[in-house]
Amino acid sequence: MSFFEIEGGNPLRGEVVIPGAKNAALPMLCASLLTPEKCVFKNVPEISDVVTLLDIFDEIGAEVAHDFASKTVEITAKNIDPKKLATSRAAKKMRASILMLGPLMARYGVAEIFSPGGCVIGARPNSAHLDAFENLGATVTESPDKISVTFPHEKFKNNWVLFSEASVTATENLALFSAGVADEVDLFFTAAEPHVQATCKMLRAMGAQISGIGTHHLSIRGTKNLKGGIFELPPDGILVGTYAVASALTGGEILIKNVDHTELLSFYGAFKRTGANFQILKNELKVSGNQKLRAIPKIQTAIYPGFPTDLQSLFGVLLTQCDGKSHIFETLFENRFTYLIELERMGAKVKLLNPHQAKIYGPTKLSGANVQSWDLRAGAAMVLAGLIAEGKTTVSHVNYIDRGYEHFPENLRNLGADIRRIEK
Repeated sequence: MSFFEIEGGNPLRGEVVIPGAKNAALPMLCASLLTPEKCVFKNVPEISDVVTLLDIFDEIGAEVAHDFASKTVEITAKNIDPKKLATSRAAKKMRASILMLGPLMARYGVAEIFSPGGCVIGARPNSAHLDAFENLGATVTESPDKISVTFPHEKFKNNWVLFSEASVTATENLALFSAGVADEVDLFFTAAEPHVQATCKMLRAMGAQISGIGTHHLSIRGTKNLKGGIFELPPDGILVGTYAVASALTGGEILIKNVDHTELLSFYGAFKRTGANFQILKNELKVSGNQKLRAIPKIQTAIYPGFPTDLQSLFGVLLTQCDGKSHIFETLFENRFTYLIELERMGAKVKLLNPHQAKIYGPTKLSGANVQSWDLRAGAAMVLAGLIAEGKTTVSHVNYIDRGYEHFPENLRNLGADIRRIEK
């Protein structure tokens, strides 16, 4: 078991290059299961979720080659055996393994996995996926431990799906499934996040006909003859927000490279309201500290293009250093505020109103403490808190952080942070 040890107080200065997005890597890699042809992926991040997914692909018989030094992954799923997925314990470790159901069912008519795990950030039922599969004619069997789906048909039972919520992974799963069936379908109330768009654009490049990308209505005409190709992952906007907040917190100056600004407009709006000093450059973001930060009366997470829930905890740390009272309304997940318990250990003044709303009072001086990662983004938030705390901060359960942050302590250390990974 490893943890991070941080001595706070150093301003961060320098440059950081943003790798491909975790949230795009997982569905796009799963799309390779739809074709026997080779798929080559560029700008792939070296994170534990990607490594775990590639291990699962290897278990079911795919040819996998990766060179994380060049951020390249090659997958040829010509001779895979979908039955082997049912015995893969690795699939139980990550929620994204559910994204394998769609492509395997489209190609082989059957798929079975252990009920997927992942970060515990709130209720994330599988019903949005499974109800949609059933509506299209699949047979679904769900137990506490396993999920089985079969689709022994050539055409859909119905040619439409209305999601009960704009679920990102359900949209991706149904897009993967629909792209591999030689029929037409309309998906309504779909998620429109940039990584969903990237996945749909990949499916279109593979040969599926898809319209409505970036909207809440996708029309898909699939084919059994999807082809491989070379696909590049878009940059990770959540990492951009993380390093931007880190720069503002520490009073440093960071130039963040490989940035897609279009997906960060809601973050930029909230960031500007705090008084943070930043410049939007071509494919880059420059953030300078030494500014007087102001509280935000209310910040509310929402589906894209609203403020992303994945940046809420990082932003919460920033609000501890803003003058005044800020109100956070987390609309999507009821366990996103676990990091506030840890911030209180460090001296932050917070008030939890209910599972979805909290108030943060600032500015408050944070002190080093022993804290833990409750999930991927909460863990990163505690690292940022440690960067500005007086004294030593120890962050445990960093396996959560490793799921989505490539070389996080190394990158921060290159920017001037006093942080190290300790193996215990």
